Amino acid sequence: MEIMHSLSDFIDCDFAISDSSCSYWYEGRCPQSGDRLRLPRTSISEAIAHGLMQQLANKDYYSREGKMYGILLVELPNGEQGVLKAFSGLLNGCTVVEGWVPPIPGRDEVALEEARTLAQLDAIKQEILTLKQLTEHQQYQTLFDEFEQQLQAMSDRHRHCKHQRQEKRQQICNLLTPEALTIALEQLDEESRQQGIERRQLKRQQNAVLQPLQQLIAATDARISELKQQRKELSRQLQAQMHATYSLTNFSGRSRSLQQLMPGGFPTGTGDCCAPKLLHYAATHNLKPLAMAEFWWGASSLNQDKIEGEFYGACAERCQPLMGFLLSGLKPVSIPNRNIHTTSPISPTKGEIPIIYEDEWLIAVNKPAGLLSVPGRYRDRQDSVLSRLRHLLADGMALASVHRLDQETSGILLLARDRQTHRQLSQQFQQRQVHKVYEAILSGAVRVEQGVIDLPLWGDPENRPEQKVDWQHGKPSLTHFQVMARQGDYTRVEFTPLTGRTHQLRVHAADVRGLGVTILGDRLYGCCAVTSRLHLHARELRFEHPQLEKSLHLQAITPF
Repeated sequence: MEIMHSLSDFIDCDFAISDSSCSYWYEGRCPQSGDRLRLPRTSISEAIAHGLMQQLANKDYYSREGKMYGILLVELPNGEQGVLKAFSGLLNGCTVVEGWVPPIPGRDEVALEEARTLAQLDAIKQEILTLKQLTEHQQYQTLFDEFEQQLQAMSDRHRHCKHQRQEKRQQICNLLTPEALTIALEQLDEESRQQGIERRQLKRQQNAVLQPLQQLIAATDARISELKQQRKELSRQLQAQMHATYSLTNFSGRSRSLQQLMPGGFPTGTGDCCAPKLLHYAATHNLKPLAMAEFWWGASSLNQDKIEGEFYGACAERCQPLMGFLLSGLKPVSIPNRNIHTTSPISPTKGEIPIIYEDEWLIAVNKPAGLLSVPGRYRDRQDSVLSRLRHLLADGMALASVHRLDQETSGILLLARDRQTHRQLSQQFQQRQVHKVYEAILSGAVRVEQGVIDLPLWGDPENRPEQKVDWQHGKPSLTHFQVMARQGDYTRVEFTPLTGRTHQLRVHAADVRGLGVTILGDRLYGCCAVTSRLHLHARELRFEHPQLEKSLHLQAITPF
């Protein structure tokens, strides 16, 4: 089975000679020496990945499920370059697929147990699906709604009758003799009692009809919970067996099981991601890694929040803890600082996040594209500016992000080092006292030179994370724009947002009621051009320093 691929299978090979800029680093510390080891994601590896994306797009086989894919550019012993490709987990239920890097060793030893467990898991899944389709659920809801309508109609009628009785009591008090008044009042009280009896009878009828259905549904829900717990335990047992047999090898020739590498425990799926599979294969076949890139392809599940065609770094809980071991045997490399301009002194780069300003109260960084501002909700979205700085800085745990940039957007991100500074800076953002300037390249021609875009934005809960213009539910969103230059079919634009809504500039650019042209690389809002990143950069930030009581104007040169 052919695993090694030629660069020409994915890109024009002239590209590899002309461009090798880096946009991300896979990194870790060697367990033996403590040296910091790094492997880049370069423009070459991203171009190879885009070539693979085009291949995936041409076959329905790869669109059936969403997952991470990866490529590794390697140097062969004879000096030639080649490409390895991998997928995370299973590909349509298969662990071994022709042309793709195989899973790391150990799976074969538990193949029979895996097959048996997977069959059990599938049976559990089918039973859960059957139970969730129980017709009594809909029957219960229909009957419940009917009874509620009857009770509401009865309540409205009883309320009207009660009001009439109250009026009648007031009228007859001065008209009837005492004996006649007593009889009339008793009649009114009896009418009230009968209506109470009528309501209780309908409630008893409701309970008699619905209670058996409720009991059946409760028993079904309990069975579903029991099955989910069985599924969880079976998966845990299978993962434990696999991890005891999985063996990873690094570039110094050392091999370790996952249990040895992560004795404190590990999340499900550890070892099945693209990066470990690619690096292990390279290490065991005498291949020198040059650059790697991982991306998502296919639809995202509800708990995945990933975008097709976007690049992602090593996941924080599964891959990152293994990186130091996997990269061991490679030569430690140093990385130059990115090209950044600021009106304040530049501090040293920390954790590949360039610091453009810092003092005892705050810190401003030039966030690279592809890195989250703050950790996400799920385990595979923990790597972020905030989490890295908290790990690297002595006072890192006190840091708090004052605002956020989209993961795909690069540029200035501001963080506070104490609560008071965070509160004061946050207030400036809320009161629109912070001057923000962004620079973008749009994927087409913009006809007007400058103007204002005023389109309210709303996040549709059924289609997250996409935002859309909505005049009924949307929040006011205002953006000034100025064309800077026209470059062939593209337009370079300066944006000055007066509000700070999610995806504000991206929607104001893409919507036909705005500029009607997507930002280059913005696949979420319809850009089809093949490019390595979203061409949107937070270039300038001007605000009042809450402690120094002076205006601070920060700038980060646009990298595109």
